[in-house]
Amino acid sequence: MLVSHTLNIGILAHVDAGKTSLTERLLFDTGVIDRLGSVDAGDTATDTGELERQRGITIRSAVASFTVGEVQINLIDTPGHADFIAEVERAVGVLDGAVLLLSAVEGVQARTRVLMKTLRRLRLPTLLFINKIDRPGARDEELLADIRRLLTPAAVPMTSVTGLGTARAEAVPYSLENPRVRERIAELVAEVDERVLAQLVGPGPEGPEGGQDGAQPNGPGPTADRLRAALAARTADGSLHPVYFGSALGGQGVGALIEGMARLIPPAPAVPGTTPRGTVFAVQQPPNGERTAHIRLYGGELRPRQQVELHRPGADGPGGPLTGRITSLQVVGRPPGDGGPLTPGNIGVVRGLPGVRTGDRLGPAAESPAGGALFASPTLETLVRARRPAQAAALRAALLALADQDPLLRARPAPDGATSVLLHGEVQKEIVAATLRQEHGIEAEFAPSRVVCVERPSGVGEACHEIAKRGHTGPWATVGLRVEPGARGSGPVFTYETELGALPHGFHQAIEETALASLRCGPHGLAVTDCRVVLTRSGFVGPLSTAGDFRAVTAPVLGKALRAAGTRVHEPYHAFEAEVPLTALAAVTARLAALGAEITETSGGRHSWLVSGSLPARRVQEFQGLLPGLTHGEGVWTSYPSGDRPVRGDAAPRGASG
Repeated sequence: MLVSHTLNIGILAHVDAGKTSLTERLLFDTGVIDRLGSVDAGDTATDTGELERQRGITIRSAVASFTVGEVQINLIDTPGHADFIAEVERAVGVLDGAVLLLSAVEGVQARTRVLMKTLRRLRLPTLLFINKIDRPGARDEELLADIRRLLTPAAVPMTSVTGLGTARAEAVPYSLENPRVRERIAELVAEVDERVLAQLVGPGPEGPEGGQDGAQPNGPGPTADRLRAALAARTADGSLHPVYFGSALGGQGVGALIEGMARLIPPAPAVPGTTPRGTVFAVQQPPNGERTAHIRLYGGELRPRQQVELHRPGADGPGGPLTGRITSLQVVGRPPGDGGPLTPGNIGVVRGLPGVRTGDRLGPAAESPAGGALFASPTLETLVRARRPAQAAALRAALLALADQDPLLRARPAPDGATSVLLHGEVQKEIVAATLRQEHGIEAEFAPSRVVCVERPSGVGEACHEIAKRGHTGPWATVGLRVEPGARGSGPVFTYETELGALPHGFHQAIEETALASLRCGPHGLAVTDCRVVLTRSGFVGPLSTAGDFRAVTAPVLGKALRAAGTRVHEPYHAFEAEVPLTALAAVTARLAALGAEITETSGGRHSWLVSGSLPARRVQEFQGLLPGLTHGEGVWTSYPSGDRPVRGDAAPRGASG
């Protein structure tokens, strides 16, 4: 059957909510696979990595495809564990819509709130799927109230549940042909749609359909067709979120979800023009194998043997973009060997681009969005060493390859032959260690993780080194630099006010590389981030100047500019929620305050209270150790990285590093 359009839809959730099981069910129910795999058995269609099968968790985003009528749906199954949030961030950046899973038993969890906040900020069309309705303790109306209170006020149930919490549980789709159902749903839609509200309030003069603007002849409200259109429009603009109940393992309610995905989530419009425009959102590099890249295309076309330009946001230097020629191309959802072309809206697996890295973009550099991080950057740093010194070079090469797949790892040399790696958490450290051992044959030792603090410029500072007109004895290089604050999440960016042709390419490269390397250690000894370094002045003298002269000059000039701008130390924070008994509320809040927490909300009833706020990341583990004693073992703690804040007194906390 001819496909009219393609949708790229992400499956997102808190860990263990059932993402991979739902993906498996969707593929089975649409005929893509002929048997259901099991996470416990390690034979699911999307968790193909050995470590994923061993641990029963998703580590890398995976893409699978099925068709519904004339619509092709590419499913992107993302990790649920907080340590792999970088994978989720890259997936969200290429989606047309999302399905956010919740467990009918566990309900709204900490990671669920983080994900929903991001999806709403992006106004990404999002359906909610309440999984596990057949498990004891499953909830429906109470959970809907929690969703409206904690996630989104505009949650519209599209199915009801019978036999809730039992093996006989069923999800029954609501019929908009039923006047009572239509009126209840219209009342919810009317909260975000003025036209539906007007139709509910009063029909006005009767029109051809019995009422003004589609009002029903037998009562107020829109017709079923107009209500469907309003549901689709408001879902598309992120104003409301349809809710489906069901069970991924049993299959209940999955058919209604599939219909909702195809009918309520719109495809992204193609970018006009013939120049390929797209985003690399995943890279795989098997040991001794060829690197492959997953590319979501927004405009133009890609074909085998085509020459392409790759831009790395914030990193294109005087040498211009990375270039390469595609040697093979497999379009997701098409038979193997189809060969393309890759068209807008689709995802392709590309080979032949050895320098490609996750986050690279196709298209003119000026159109590559600078963007910003959707989620918090890694808050931990560890030093990695090979147990066998002879494998030190192989270890560094392996870590650099892993950093190409996950740029937030930021592998870089450290003293004594070690390699510094940034991490989101201890589970990610375990995965990196296992990957090095199983895929690269390297036994690595990891130092205890330390909290990462950073410096950011407080203002603008400039400095310059000039070649003297007479009696010059120092390096033969003129370098002027300006440092200024950048957008949050933009990282360090190097750019030019001078003409690129004013210096030989090697000199430009020496300045940029030295400047970016020097930012790893700012005035407080920490990495400087979220800043722009601008080359404002340059000059050289014929055969006398060398690239070494420009390297020698750039570092001290940048240091002077940073000191002139001033920098402020920032430390990472975690947002937290603690559910505690009423009798322990005073002790818990007092201890949190003593550790530097900012408590933003306390709510609860006769037996337990929920305490929310933020806490320095370096204090999280300490408080987690105290909570059982403070609450007699009844306290429940959840937290997640939530950005950073200036350190009081401009001194990095003990144990922090950059």
